[in-house]
Amino acid sequence: MRALVQRVSRAAVRVDGTEVSAIGPGLLVLLGVTHEDDEAICDRLADKVAALRIFEDAGGKMNDAVGAREVLCVSQFTLYGDARRGNRPGFVAAAAPEHAEPLYERFCARLDARRGVFGAHMEVELVNDGPVTLWLDYPAPDAA
Repeated sequence: MRALVQRVSRAAVRVDGTEVSAIGPGLLVLLGVTHEDDEAICDRLADKVAALRIFEDAGGKMNDAVGAREVLCVSQFTLYGDARRGNRPGFVAAAAPEHAEPLYERFCARLDARRGVFGAHMEVELVNDGPVTLWLDYPAPDAA
């Protein structure tokens, strides 16, 4: 499972010109699921996102987790795009929708996140705060 986590001042998702979700200060998570992902991996990644200390504390240091801030999660199979050969990315590492969607829903529920529309063509708007952007892979590439 792969997540691009962005600290945002605000973010929104539109489908066919209609806003389906929006948040104020918090996290925008773009989430990709691969074939080997399961509920345990999903839960570990969601817990990691919730625990990331990437918000300023009272002293101005990045030391606070998301806490009561909002989370918006968007399914993003293209995080598994492979463009090492040629110019057209291949997406064979991305899980099929019937495998990915339940894990996406589980991830969102665990974070009490607002959602995009799984499988839809979405317009995602964000104002990155910092900017602070992290790339998370679970299991980590060096894990065996």
